[in-house]
Amino acid sequence: MAFRPHPARAPAVLLREAKPLKAIFGHAKRLAHLQRLLESQLQPAAREHCHVASWREGSLLLIVTDGHWATRLRYQQKRLQRQLQAFDEFASLTRILFKVQPPTVLAKVAGHTLDLSVDAAQTIQATADGITDPALRAALERLASHARPKD
Repeated sequence: MAFRPHPARAPAVLLREAKPLKAIFGHAKRLAHLQRLLESQLQPAAREHCHVASWREGSLLLIVTDGHWATRLRYQQKRLQRQLQAFDEFASLTRILFKVQPPTVLAKVAGHTLDLSVDAAQTIQATADGITDPALRAALERLASHARPKD
């Protein structure tokens, strides 16, 4: 007896028909809508630091990226609660909870990257060859060793 897999279906069809996926997709859409409503009431600087985690039984749980933003939002909690209660979706809002959770993906630090051309490395190596101080010469040779040819 051979196993016959179900025929492949388009992702859009799965999201509409498969009950577990449909429920997950519906929940994600609902959270995205609540997030947009929340962002409409937050200061522009706070929007990237505050995300809706859950909304149930009159309690809104917000994930905040760090303690600084959590403190700022706690000071504004009553105002934010009144503004959100104006929306039908948050009409039964009784409390807002804040949970600090740093982002799991570290943002790339803006600044200098170590992309050293072969020509620059050759110049640094030539400079190192003329240096008599052994520590400085070794440091320049290490720096020159970081050269990467252009792809």
